[in-house]
Amino acid sequence: MVINTVLSLMACNYPPEKLTVYLSDDGWSDLTFYALLEASHFSKHWIPFCKKFSIEPRSPAAYFSSITNSVDDHLSKSKKFLSIKKLFEEMEHRINTAMKLGRISNEIKAQHKGFSEWDSGSSPRDHQTIVQILIDGRDQEAIDIEGSQLPSLIYLSREKRPEHHHNFKAGAMNSLIRVSANISNGSVILNVDCDMYSNNSESVRDALCFLMDEKEGQEIAFVQYPQCFINITKNDIYASSLRVEFPGLDGYGGPLYVGTGCFHRRETLCGKKYMKGYKFEFIEGFKRKEGSVSELEESSKFLANCVYEKGTQWGNEMGLKYGCAVEDVITGLAIQCRGWKSVFFNPTRQGFMGLPPTTLSQTLVQHKRWAEGDLQILLSKHGPLIHGFGKMKLGQQMGYHVYLLWAPSCFVFLYYLVVPPLYLLNGVSLFPKVSSPWFLPFAYVIVTVNYYSMVEFLQCGGTILAWWNEQRIWLFKRTTSYLFGFIDTIFKLVGFSKSAFDITVKVTELDVSQRYEQEIMEFGSPSPMFTILATLAMLHIFSLIWVFKWLFSSSFKGLALEALFLQVVMVSVMVLINLPVYHSMFFRKDKGRMPASVTIKATLFALLLCAMFYY
Repeated sequence: MVINTVLSLMACNYPPEKLTVYLSDDGWSDLTFYALLEASHFSKHWIPFCKKFSIEPRSPAAYFSSITNSVDDHLSKSKKFLSIKKLFEEMEHRINTAMKLGRISNEIKAQHKGFSEWDSGSSPRDHQTIVQILIDGRDQEAIDIEGSQLPSLIYLSREKRPEHHHNFKAGAMNSLIRVSANISNGSVILNVDCDMYSNNSESVRDALCFLMDEKEGQEIAFVQYPQCFINITKNDIYASSLRVEFPGLDGYGGPLYVGTGCFHRRETLCGKKYMKGYKFEFIEGFKRKEGSVSELEESSKFLANCVYEKGTQWGNEMGLKYGCAVEDVITGLAIQCRGWKSVFFNPTRQGFMGLPPTTLSQTLVQHKRWAEGDLQILLSKHGPLIHGFGKMKLGQQMGYHVYLLWAPSCFVFLYYLVVPPLYLLNGVSLFPKVSSPWFLPFAYVIVTVNYYSMVEFLQCGGTILAWWNEQRIWLFKRTTSYLFGFIDTIFKLVGFSKSAFDITVKVTELDVSQRYEQEIMEFGSPSPMFTILATLAMLHIFSLIWVFKWLFSSSFKGLALEALFLQVVMVSVMVLINLPVYHSMFFRKDKGRMPASVTIKATLFALLLCAMFYY
């Protein structure tokens, strides 16, 4: 996965002498280094092949997967295609073999001096800085099989020590910014996650068209591409594709920085303020320090060690900001508060493609981290209303709050999901009767909001069922992810817990993948979040059962139903939304079903709630 991303970036349609690709390996893995070494050899064949035949996408795995399904493609029958595919499969086999063994053989270690950096006394949490230039773009011998220059390729693993806080992804990015300044010092920095391969070879040129525009380009700090995914199911079961989230901010000064698929001006990322009359100087080629590869590697190591940032503004006024679970959002906000604008660019051919969460647990954990970080921003001095006052448009400040208020919104939804069904058990009406004039505003809001949401979703390329799945996932997130995010944030503010970083899993087991492709929800872990979901689901089904019992009883009166109509509708809709939860609790037999312990606890909790409120 990682080397496919690297190769897709190395093969961008851009002058190779002006392009350097860095791999920041925060896991300090010699297996990753070995895979990158293999990729450096394969790139000599892959890059000229891509440029000669105008290949898209330029991730080998994605390309070969797509062309296999195109039976009529004449290129798939050519000798060149078969030759390059064979080379890729051989490389893939070597890497997978090393992964299965879990170590690098002595024979492979002899191929490159970089393997000596992994000594027996180190570990992923306690090791020195590693900087290895695998391809030096200055070297006349760094050429592909057709004699053309190759882009530079560099491996970095920053120093880590147990006694020094490493600041998660933000710390890794800041180390990378400094090391890249010493080696290549490009004016524009693109950062992508390890699974976000380049799907459009023109992405670099497209971004530069914004940054170098003579009229408006001087005030643009970064160009943000949307996060797109390769294996989204037809009806997007986990609502991973945020179809309608970002375009609306473009007219108010620009979208958020979302951590991947983003082109930055180096100087704005390092703290430069926008000033009228500013002129962007694009560096042709690199202003690289003189010296041999070994000298460059050694001089760069100090920039990525644990003590370099001590007494500096790194993590505060320079680079990505520290102390927030969403370092990307708060960094983009700080850049915009310095007077810069951003651009959201969504071309016809998507720029970058990645892997979405393939289980419900992954989705909820990811959104917990996002909600937690967004709330940290809201409660800090860096919030858009305080820090952005007079520096940002009101519409842009409000746009940020769509995300910053995710966590607090959980209490509103919990109230609407708990109180109405409990009061329904006692026949207590919380809303106006159908015959009352006050019923109309409620009906208007319910119909209009959902109709508008559905139309907007369909216009952005979704399906009706995908829209329904999105409503379900929003409900799940608001009652679990955002609740836990809110609680964790408050605990951290009062000093009860420390900051952590929830990593999104990128590798999925085969049976989980198969259920995901069949759009079967995954509940196969005893998560506290699932206990909440199951309890709410059981509360609504008990309430609806009571309604049916009441409807068929001799004491039923039509006037009572008229008064309780909206509550009955609300409970019925919640039961429909929770159908996958009921199915996983009582009917499924696969490993992705709801654990029996969660089912029992949820049923007991729901019965206890009903018993407490029924009189």
